[in-house]
Amino acid sequence: MIDLKAARQDPDRYRAALGRRGAAADFDALLTVDVRWRELTERAESLRAEQKRSSKAGPPGPGQLAELKRLADELSRAQAELALADHERNALLARIPNLPDPAAADGMAEEDAQLLREVGERPSFGFTPREATELGSARGWIDMARGARLAGSRFAYRIGDVALAELALYRFVLDRLVGLGFLPVLPPVLAGERAMYGTGYLPTEESNLYRLEKDDLYLTGTSEVALAGIHAEERLDEADLPALYAGYTTNFRREAGAAGKDTKGMFRVHQFDKVEMFVYCLPGQSGEWHERLLGYEEEIAQALGLPYRVMNISAGDLGAPAAKKYDIEAWFPAQQRYREITSCSNTTDYQARRLNIRFLTPPPRALLVLTPPPRALLVLTPPPRPMPARSTTTPTGCTGQGVGSARAKPSTARCTGSRAGSVRMAQPASRPLPAGITCTSRGAARGPSAPRSCAS
Repeated sequence: MIDLKAARQDPDRYRAALGRRGAAADFDALLTVDVRWRELTERAESLRAEQKRSSKAGPPGPGQLAELKRLADELSRAQAELALADHERNALLARIPNLPDPAAADGMAEEDAQLLREVGERPSFGFTPREATELGSARGWIDMARGARLAGSRFAYRIGDVALAELALYRFVLDRLVGLGFLPVLPPVLAGERAMYGTGYLPTEESNLYRLEKDDLYLTGTSEVALAGIHAEERLDEADLPALYAGYTTNFRREAGAAGKDTKGMFRVHQFDKVEMFVYCLPGQSGEWHERLLGYEEEIAQALGLPYRVMNISAGDLGAPAAKKYDIEAWFPAQQRYREITSCSNTTDYQARRLNIRFLTPPPRALLVLTPPPRALLVLTPPPRPMPARSTTTPTGCTGQGVGSARAKPSTARCTGSRAGSVRMAQPASRPLPAGITCTSRGAARGPSAPRSCAS
């Protein structure tokens, strides 16, 4: 979530930035209800103090009883109004997206993305190329018909050589990431509402989530949820950062609104597998990590021999947690067009605030940690180091903010693969990182003795 304290101090900057995402009206509504919430909070506290003073004055007389009843009635009304204002304030705060990076492309639609570069030569053939399901179905490697019979449309069986090739690709990516210092993780694919909210998929992406109502759990659409949640409500030691994770999961998305789109091939499927890179790093480093992660994704595409282009996604087309996002789109000869195969987002301190994650500097000062969720992350020193120890100290809670309102919020950056089903396989390996490059993190707040707030 956004830093509400900073937003109060500099509303014009926040309004202008969120206006690029179409969220200026929600921001103004938030400021209005926030003023009301603070007024009601002050009013309720004042009435409680007055009530307390009256109760200490000894046994009340007849006139004092009437005054005490008046105070009780007023306090009851103030508390009811405060509860309503608090609900409205939290609902607005939950749906307001991250501030877009100034370098994010302008625009509100997918078509507004900015082309940064094209790499590789598009192949030409003396025949008409056929897409994967056409080739695979005839040989029994990909069976969409049986998948539909089993579970409905947009499900697939991958069989035999295709299944082995897909698993080999995932292992290829994981091996390279481990060599770069990433810690491999096989996380849960079910998560509670807290984790879905904390990563920003609730409330804005609810229509794309599968929910198990009896268990009050969600099937995750990305291992980002589990990798971000691994340190929820924890304090990390600064010496353990950056912390790099490589998750492998099966993922589930309802793909609401996809009816009639991409009806051929394995695109917009409801179930797919992918490797996700996720980095926790210090505040202010997320931008550098973001660029580095993109570089690793490009190396993967080049290692696979894929002609591709890099797109800077427009501010209005970003997911709620992202401040900036790059997509890599590979050339698909059968479609004669580029299609997304990976994405890499810088989420700054947005998720750290919602998940209450912070880090401690040498003199124990609580700070927030930045967590970049990339599909491909890199690390400076192999082999992977063990997961940071969980703090035995319970962090101070701070209404939806990182680890305590005064505490710093870590930044996070992440790269995720394409939404195109099996195409997500094209997210392997990474290259050694250039010296001096760091990873996106969730930011931390510093102070002489109090935690510092970080933003990247």
